[in-house]
Amino acid sequence: MSSKIAQDLIDTIIDSFKQRTKGSSEWAVRANRVLPGGDTRSSTFYIPYPAYMERGEGCTIYDYDENRYIDLLNNYTSLIHGHAHPDTVSAVREQVARGSVLGSTARITVEHAEMLCGRVPSLELVRYCNSGTEATLLATRAARAFTGKDLIVKMDGGYNGSHDYVQVNVQPDLEASGRPQRKVTSRGVPAMVLDGVRVVPFNDLDALEDVLGAYSEEIAAIILEPVLGAGGGVQPEPGYLQGVKQVADKHGVLLIFDEILTSRLDVGGLQAVYGVIPDLTTMGKYIAGGLPIGAFGGRKDIMDPFDPKHPQTIPHSGTFNGNNITMAAGLATMADYGSGEVARINNLGQRLKNGFNQAFQSSGVKARASGMGSIIAIHWTDEDVKTSRDAVIARGEAGMLPRLLHMALMNRGVFCAPRCQFTVSTPMSQLEIDQVVDVFGEALNLLDPYISEEIPHMLSG
Repeated sequence: MSSKIAQDLIDTIIDSFKQRTKGSSEWAVRANRVLPGGDTRSSTFYIPYPAYMERGEGCTIYDYDENRYIDLLNNYTSLIHGHAHPDTVSAVREQVARGSVLGSTARITVEHAEMLCGRVPSLELVRYCNSGTEATLLATRAARAFTGKDLIVKMDGGYNGSHDYVQVNVQPDLEASGRPQRKVTSRGVPAMVLDGVRVVPFNDLDALEDVLGAYSEEIAAIILEPVLGAGGGVQPEPGYLQGVKQVADKHGVLLIFDEILTSRLDVGGLQAVYGVIPDLTTMGKYIAGGLPIGAFGGRKDIMDPFDPKHPQTIPHSGTFNGNNITMAAGLATMADYGSGEVARINNLGQRLKNGFNQAFQSSGVKARASGMGSIIAIHWTDEDVKTSRDAVIARGEAGMLPRLLHMALMNRGVFCAPRCQFTVSTPMSQLEIDQVVDVFGEALNLLDPYISEEIPHMLSG
């Protein structure tokens, strides 16, 4: 039970949101009649209801009630150039006038593949699909087909899409005192998938060595994000990714980098930054300029069976795979995202992170901004976070603070992920970053009564 002071603050913040978004409230009522929960993406939902966004221009979006927000969600990192990027819009308009998808191979798909393979070190051959979930599903299938083995190793708390075999320990195991125990994350996922998956903590090479040593004759591949995204924004410790590759090679196991989120952090993805070249890579998000896409690729010998002429071909179809509009949008987007722009927005991300950390220090809140480059996450502790378990436990101990901070930022015109993830886009400048930092500090000051009353352990002495 919250104290009266804390409850009054909570009510004030939520009431303010409701007053600002009366039109969204009406649409939420309509939506709940035809959509479970009023939406079709779990990640975009928040209490009392999501604001209905109507349009976007650069790094600014507007909701149904004409409230203006600086957009630090960017559709969960996929909009590298923000909204309505002129070159991307022009490319889409020109392509749709020639046809959206023509039911056959297209020159523009080849051009997109050439650009992608030219940027990402591990990509010798690439295939397209329509979501990151499809990309990780097909990459793991490719690994099983190539090795003749069935087991996949994933990270405790790692998110690699929503297909059954990666819906294991998406929420990290918080109960085990030692190594994480395998468990399905969602109802409806058959328990039998546990037989095909092994789970280890991120940043734990000893655990990985133990699992590969015990099951190397059965393990096809390891799949991991170079930086955990939804699992808490956890960065790899020095030498960890290099160690993963060495252990994988030692045991004859393939390494899959899920770079769907992290590929924006360098022209060649984080594999180029760390100099660790996986056997397979999955990609998505920004490489389509805001349209649906998934891509997977890697070594030629692993990818060759997707050739229909291959004697042991792996069938792979999809009505909209590599469709003309997505390829056109992606080409225009990547062409405008070279090393200079990558460095610029990564530096802006560092400025944002530093500003958030100064705000935490000034307010006395024991939390810190983490993340790399243009993607920033909040760790609700001042202690080191090495695993997803660390991040999730800290978030739980922060009570309603993450949710209230998100709502307080919304009320002040800053739009971010409900889990308090922040993403920088190329239309931004130091002006927008500094505005967001100021608002962040104001929101923390507003929440001081809640913190003091409900979670005083979050305050430094």
